Amino acid sequence: MAASKSRLGRGLGGLIAAASSASKKPPTSAAAKKAGTLPSGAGGKPPSKTAPTSAPGFEEIAVNKVEPSPYQARREIEAVQLEELAESIKSEGLLQPIVVRRLAKGFELIAGERRWRAFQTLKIKTIPARVVDASNASAAALGLIENLQREGLNAIEEAYGFASLIRDFDLTQEQAADRVGKSRASVANTLRLLSLDGELQAYVTKGILSVGSAKVLLGIESPEERAILARRVIEEGLSVRGTEKLVQTKKAGGSGKKGSKSRHTPAGAAIAGIEKKLTTHLGARVSLKHSGEKGQIVIPYVSNDDLQRILEVLGIEA
Repeated sequence: MAASKSRLGRGLGGLIAAASSASKKPPTSAAAKKAGTLPSGAGGKPPSKTAPTSAPGFEEIAVNKVEPSPYQARREIEAVQLEELAESIKSEGLLQPIVVRRLAKGFELIAGERRWRAFQTLKIKTIPARVVDASNASAAALGLIENLQREGLNAIEEAYGFASLIRDFDLTQEQAADRVGKSRASVANTLRLLSLDGELQAYVTKGILSVGSAKVLLGIESPEERAILARRVIEEGLSVRGTEKLVQTKKAGGSGKKGSKSRHTPAGAAIAGIEKKLTTHLGARVSLKHSGEKGQIVIPYVSNDDLQRILEVLGIEA
C-alpha cells in the first residue's frame, strides 16, 4: 500500500516531517486495520480482492441500496482516513464485509460505515455484506460494540452512543452496559462527559483536553468557570493531577495563578470574550496573552491535519 500523503504538501509538511521521512517504511494504515482491510504481507500471498460471500448470511449487495444507521455513534469521519481506506481497498481488497439488516426496500447499515463510504468513493456498485436479523435496539448495540472494539470512537462519541441506547430504547444504564459488554460504572462514568458544555466537549473530541481532566473539571458547577479553567489546563499543558490541584484551588477561593488578570474585571471579561470567539471560529483552543497594548495569540494544534484545517480557516495555503 502506498504511503498516505500529507495534506500539508512539501513546504510546511516537509519542514515538520523532514527528520523522519527519509527512513520511513511503507506504513500499515491504522485506519485500514480498524475498518476491516489489511495490506498483503511482505513476500506473502496477497489477500483476496473481495470478502467471502458464499457462507450463509453473506451476500453481495448493491451499495446504493444501503442506508446509514440512524443510531450511528460516530459523528466525524475524517476525509483523510476515508481516502486512505479507499486506497487500501482499491489496492488490497475488502477483507471484512459490512454488516446490515434487511429493510422493506434495501438494507440498513449496522457496522462498517467507513467501508461502505469508501466503496461509494471508489464508485463500486456492489459490496460484500453479512445480512443479519436484528431489532432496532440490537442493531444500535451491535453498531456501538463494533466501533468500541475497533477503538474508532472518541470519548464523546462513545458517551452519545450509550445515551442513545438508554434514551431511544428505554434501557437502564445497567441494561445498556450489558448490551455492549461494559460495566455499569464504566458506562455511567462515560456518560458524565455529556454534562460538559459544547466547548469542552469539542476540546475532548479534538484531543486538546484529556478525558481525565475533563472529568475533573466537572467538579466545578459553573459552565463559565469550567471553560475558563479548561483554557488554563490546555494553555499550561496541565496533567490530570495538575487539573485536580487547579480545581481544588478554585473551590478554596483562590485564582491558582499569581498575577493573573481576573476574568471578572472589564478587561479580563473582554479578553475571555475574544478567546471564546476565536476558539469558536477556528475550532481550536485559542489563548490571548495581553499586557498593556501588546500580547500574543496562541493557537495549539494536535496534528498536521489539524494544523492544515486551521490554516484553511485562516485562508492560508501551506
